[in-house]
Formats: sequence, C-alpha cells, structure tokens
Amino acid sequence: MSSDDLCYMSASEAIKQFRALSLSPVELLDAIIDRAESISDTINPFADCYFDEARHRAKKAETLYLQKKTNVRPLEGIPLVVKDICEISGKRTTRGSLVYGQSVSQQTSAHVQRLIEAGANTFARTTIPEFAWLFTTQSRMWGVTHNPWKIGISPGGSSGGSAAALSAGATTLATGSDSTGSIRQPASQCGIVGYQAPHGRIPNIGMSSFNGYSKPGPMTRTVADCALMTNVMSGPDYRDHNSLNKINQITLDDCDLSGVKIAFSLDLGCYEVSEDVVQETIGAIEALRCAGALVEEVPVIWAKDLIELALGAQEVLFSDYLSEVVNKHPDLVSDYVPQLLETANSYPIDTYYKSLATAGDVWRDHIGPIFHKYDAFITPTTTYTDIPATGWQKDTVTVNGKEFTDTETTMAVLWNMYNRCPVMAVPSGRATSGVPTGIQIIGRPHDDPTVFRIARAFEKERPWLDCAERRPNLAIKR
Repeated sequence: MSSDDLCYMSASEAIKQFRALSLSPVELLDAIIDRAESISDTINPFADCYFDEARHRAKKAETLYLQKKTNVRPLEGIPLVVKDICEISGKRTTRGSLVYGQSVSQQTSAHVQRLIEAGANTFARTTIPEFAWLFTTQSRMWGVTHNPWKIGISPGGSSGGSAAALSAGATTLATGSDSTGSIRQPASQCGIVGYQAPHGRIPNIGMSSFNGYSKPGPMTRTVADCALMTNVMSGPDYRDHNSLNKINQITLDDCDLSGVKIAFSLDLGCYEVSEDVVQETIGAIEALRCAGALVEEVPVIWAKDLIELALGAQEVLFSDYLSEVVNKHPDLVSDYVPQLLETANSYPIDTYYKSLATAGDVWRDHIGPIFHKYDAFITPTTTYTDIPATGWQKDTVTVNGKEFTDTETTMAVLWNMYNRCPVMAVPSGRATSGVPTGIQIIGRPHDDPTVFRIARAFEKERPWLDCAERRPNLAIKR
C-alpha cells in the first residue's frame, strides 16, 4: 500500500485492518505525521503538535491489537486533530490569538473527551482565524492556512485547518465547530465531509451550550467516518443543560433512496451563484435522482432578510467581547480584528430580537411546510470557490460580474438559526479552477438518520478522495 493511500485511508477501514493485523496504528500514524510535516510550510494547517506523545499512544494501541483484546475501544489508534478552540486539559487553547497564547485549559471539551476516551489519538491542534471569527483561516498567532487544492486560496474558516489537514491526507479524523458555517464552508472549500448536528446532540460545556448557533461537530473524508465520530460524540452530558437525552446511533445499512422526497434551491432566491457551483449542484441533484430519490426545485422568496438577520444576530452577541479584547489588547490582536468589531457594531441592538421574530414567521409559513412535504432540503454550501487565503471580512470577490464579501458567498448561516435541523456538507465536484464545490443536505428537526442516508447514497453515486485522480495535487500553486 502506498503512503498516499495510507494517508487517505478512512478510519472505518483502518480499524478493520488494525483488527486483522494487516496494519499497525504506528504505521498509520507515521505516514500521517510524515505527510503533516511535508505540508506544514506550504499549507500550514497545524497549530500545536504532540507527535512524540502520539507515537507513544500508537505503540500502546498496537500492543492491544496484537494481543487481540476483546475490549479494544472503537477508535483505538485512529489519528485525530482538534480545532484550536476546543479544549484539551493540560494543553494550551489559543483560540487563534496571541491574547491567549499562554492559556492552558483546565478541562477537555465534552466532545473531544469522548473521542479521546474512545481511543482516538490526538497528535495536533488545527489552525483557526482569531477567535474563530472569519471565513478565511489566518492570524498573527498561526499565520496563513492555504487550501490543499490551490495555494493562495482559502480553505475556509473558521475550521479551515481541520478541513485542510483532512483534504491533504494529514489526519484521519478532525473536529470542528460551527456558528455561521464554520464546519460546512471549509468542508465545501476543501472537498471533505462536515456535519452540524442538531443543537444538543453533541454536548457543549458553558456559554456555547446556550448559543443555539454554536455547535461542535465531526469533520471527515467519508460519510461512514462522520457517522462513526457522531456516534461517539453524541449523548447527554450532565454539564450541558441543553444536551439531548435521546442517543441517535447512526447506521448506514439503508442507502436506498426510493420514496425519499428532496427539495432543492440553487440560490435561496437571493444569492449570486457562480456557474461552476450551479453546474456541480445540478450534477449532484441528478446523482440523487439516479439513487432513487424524487428531487424537486422549490421557489424561495423568504430568505434574504432572514439571512441578514441571522448574521447580524451573531454579530450583536459577539460585539461586547470583541470590544473588550480590542481595547485591552490592541497590540496583540490580528490586523483584521478591529474590522470585525466595526462590522459587529454596525448592527442595531434589536437585531437579535428581530431575528427570532422573523425566524418564527418564516418557519411557520415557508420552511415548516417544505419539511412537511419533503424529507430533506438541499442547497449549495458556498456560491464561489476561489476566496483569497488572506482575505478580510470586508474584502470582495467577483461572482458573475458582481462584488461580494466571502460572508456573502457562504450559504450556511440560515441553518445555524434553525439549529434543530441536522446539516451535512459533502463534496459535489470541482470548479474549473480545481477548487472543490459542495452541497449541504438539511434534514427535518432531529432527523439525523435521513441526512446520513442521503449523504451515503450520494457518496456511492459520486465518490470523492477515494483514488489519486480525485485527490489534490499538493504541488499546485495559484
């Protein structure tokens, strides 16, 4: 087996080979670390690294498999990277900022703890923009992270380091978090899978538990691995008031889409979508029809104002924090952070209230009826692919002859507002520039199984990253 195939091996396949003694956790980790080191200067997806610790754990995992222990944990020996906003006790969590450069966590985030307890081998942290508040991944703390498919182009944000590492074959599993698209947008940009579970499915500790927009989630290369991570990460936690008691164990036994009804919109009635994204989305729709689903386009006339309110609601909630950190640490924050504060302060204070009132009306009159008729709803994840890696929040790109910020090219935030809906981003193809495109599959509230069923059926029709021809050429430059 080639080193490249090892690097792109799914966790599900690796576990099978570990158990059959045809692959060692040490062998897999060594290949992953070699790849990680080879791309660190060009792609730059990693923050702190724990290679020596991880090698020690891999040797212990190897021994367990050789002894054919019956109680080997479900993720024993699988390489994992953790986004640098998720906590690991005894390790620093910088939030992508020099302000927190020496901040050592006293606890481990609930979802990360579950992955570690299941045997996942954490060998590195992944880069994020400062405070995870940008759709590119760059900071004074960690520098600029690039897209493995095209150097100079953004991998997305704020989970851009995790997405880039997966896309480059430099990890097997990764964690992310999503409050306005921060899992799904990087997944789309890098051609991988990203999942936003219903609020409370994967527990949060502290303030994030009470922000329905904000959710941790898995990032993987396959739908099966996404299910594997979701099953481990999900379930109630006594520290999270909003964690769901019901445990949804995802199985992928039924991928037949016969009788499944899916609605779709190419633009939600208000986005300017590039021709590449339109064509790849149409191809994805046809693939779902080939898999047996009934897929119909639905008119959307209700989204524009609500999307602006959804974005504004999060800006309003974040403005006090940004103001405090900019005033206290003007010499430490990245150059773009004052611009983030300016944007946050531009929204009226009543934006959050208006967002709630409008969200209720729109669900009652429009989205609720769609989900009453259809099992799922599909849109592109982003409208455009080639966002510069060094772009700031107010910088623009040209889409169909018109200027838009990268925030205006991301079609994700609506489903942070409707946070009981599970949403999975999966690759749909590639733009002419070579950068991936993606779709997001949105399910009815708490209906995770249907989203996974659709995603797995689509993956079988149009696989990605499963062979050299469908992987990035890591030497490509802008």
